[in-house]
Amino acid sequence: MAHPAQVGFQDATSPLMEELLYFHDHALMIVFLISVMVLYIIVCMITTNLSDKLILDSQEIETIWTVLPAITLILIALPSLRILYLMDEINDPHLTIKAMGHQWYWSYEYTDYEDLGFDSYMIPTQDLAPGQFRLLEADHRMVIPVESPIRVLISAEDVLHSWAVPTLGIKMDAVPGRLNQTAFIAARPGVFYGQCSEICGANHSFMPIVIEAVPLNHFETWTALMLEEA
Repeated sequence: MAHPAQVGFQDATSPLMEELLYFHDHALMIVFLISVMVLYIIVCMITTNLSDKLILDSQEIETIWTVLPAITLILIALPSLRILYLMDEINDPHLTIKAMGHQWYWSYEYTDYEDLGFDSYMIPTQDLAPGQFRLLEADHRMVIPVESPIRVLISAEDVLHSWAVPTLGIKMDAVPGRLNQTAFIAARPGVFYGQCSEICGANHSFMPIVIEAVPLNHFETWTALMLEEA
């Protein structure tokens, strides 16, 4: 998760987020090279009084500074389009979960099971246990198996919400009357935090998302306990 004074992104937990991080570094390097080149040209123009008529009026130079930006845009666009299509891929999910946004909490329903669902509220500050994070802990976590494709169906019951977990590379709007879907794979066990990312009213800051990725046998034990309680 994020920590104070963090400059970069959170560590990637899903293959998709790893791709997004690689693309970020790729685009940032291109921007850095362009910035250095432009700064160099500006400094040269300011510090020298010499001029050359071949530079001031040259068809070859005009061709170069038209073609080079086009090539640069292609180098950025192709990886971007690849990741864009990867984000829409949903192939044979092992588990489907419906996340419903409310003012101001989330409810989860495991649609592959007959009666497995619960509401997830933020734990108030005064009730936090030692080591828990303020404004990020929920009384019920969304538990998923590790290394399994998970499909999440996202909607809302009242106003616009947004289901976002940065370390998984997920941000999907929850729109009343509309069912959006996304998919991810948790590559390692852990607890991953997110928050509603669409201003949805007075308590917008108090509806966290907590995902706990566990091995498959632990997930099966958890589902059995939840079904017994239901």
